[in-house]
Amino acid sequence: MANLVIDIGNTYTKIAVFEQNELKVVEQYQNPDINTIDNLLTGYTIQKTIISSVKKNNEAWETVLKQKFLPVYFNTEMATGITNQYLTPKTLGLDRFAAVIGAVHLYPGINTLVIDGGTCIKYDYVDAKANYFGGSISPGLNMRYTALNNYTAALPLLERDENFSMPYGNNTESAIRSGVQNGIKHEITGFIESYRQQQPELNIVLSGGDSIFFDTLLKNSIFAPYIKIEPYLVLKGLNAAIQKYND
Repeated sequence: MANLVIDIGNTYTKIAVFEQNELKVVEQYQNPDINTIDNLLTGYTIQKTIISSVKKNNEAWETVLKQKFLPVYFNTEMATGITNQYLTPKTLGLDRFAAVIGAVHLYPGINTLVIDGGTCIKYDYVDAKANYFGGSISPGLNMRYTALNNYTAALPLLERDENFSMPYGNNTESAIRSGVQNGIKHEITGFIESYRQQQPELNIVLSGGDSIFFDTLLKNSIFAPYIKIEPYLVLKGLNAAIQKYND
């Protein structure tokens, strides 16, 4: 028996199959359809289904899926052992809370800072007693590049460069890359340092679509030995939530 876990984000939809805690298959789509999902599920008997969505309206394939699997829609009341201290829980991003659940599930009893790199960069802290108070949100990597192009008359639209390592730019393109990529690096290390001043024994988890790229940015930082990579932390958190739902 398996669990079907679906995370509908701003840009991509991630669809995964878990057998208990083991991630068996995961795919990412911009525009999935029901046939694509059916093919992905070949060979699996789905017991439970959970959907997390940042979108207000259902997708066409989602309507068909609901008739086949009777999914549970993830919400912040599915705390699974976490004390949610967020002052406005109804406005808390579901991806943020799912990532926190995933962190507690994978690293119980440890102070953990989750850094999720996607459309936005989210920083969320959960303490060793599973108390969640909140975090920070800033523009993501692609959003920064796009904004510089959209809100200026002359700056070009660039994409990430994994080989960029200059401390500053000596032309317009390298200056943009320095501002965006070095800016993110300094932002991340600044947040980590701030949290470590309060919790020296801090577990740091990078998640999301840009987690591996962020790990590359931080590979020479003093925090590199303490960083763990969990690109599918949100999916693992959703799977943990559905496993405990109605149990």
